[in-house]
Amino acid sequence: MNIAVIFAGGAGKRMNTRAMPKQFLEMHGKPVLIYTLEQFENHPQIHEIVLVCIASWIDHARKLLRDYRIQKVIDIVPGGETGQASIFAGLSSARRRSKSDKDVVLVHDGVRPLIDAETLTACLDSVKIHGNAVTTTPAIETIFVQAETGEVGQIFNRSCCAMARAPQCFYLMDLYETHLRAQAEGRDDFIDSAMMMQHYGVELHTVTGPVENIKITTPTDFYLFRALLDAKENMQIVGL
Repeated sequence: MNIAVIFAGGAGKRMNTRAMPKQFLEMHGKPVLIYTLEQFENHPQIHEIVLVCIASWIDHARKLLRDYRIQKVIDIVPGGETGQASIFAGLSSARRRSKSDKDVVLVHDGVRPLIDAETLTACLDSVKIHGNAVTTTPAIETIFVQAETGEVGQIFNRSCCAMARAPQCFYLMDLYETHLRAQAEGRDDFIDSAMMMQHYGVELHTVTGPVENIKITTPTDFYLFRALLDAKENMQIVGL
């Protein structure tokens, strides 16, 4: 079984939207979160979805699931104080429903609505072959280490660099047990699942995803999402 854990627990402070978290903002009359969920809902190899949500917005999320007929969400759980804690909450729900140590979990951001079916399939294939899949896009700008004083440190060859995105996919029990190990060691500072798994010795494998698989974090991202969505719809109209 392949289970998606969708993280929709952010408050959207950088979006300057005090009234509504960014994942519930609407584009063309549809919430960003629904655009994301539909990609997993419509994929034949995704069997179930666990949604991690801000506790005070769970009722609103349930209404959206009914309104947009999202059928694969089998549980909505409140997020934790950190992203790591929130993902663990989703993993715990998925584990309770898991029937095999070969069940796969796809950890994704609720505000990455432009993920596509091809990438999801490639990620699932990579887990079968390598045991994991980290979605990436090639680095297109120069990357360097910057000191707190503003000085430039090591400059990396961007042809050897990639940007980690989502989904990040693993065997469910592997990721769940690694979270338990991190908790036992008092580690709650991992940025994402890939960073945690690599820290504990897992060799990671990448899947190149679409450049447009952006995370909507700022107002600029929201406007870029609108432009990309409009361009996609226009191409469908003209048959490109």
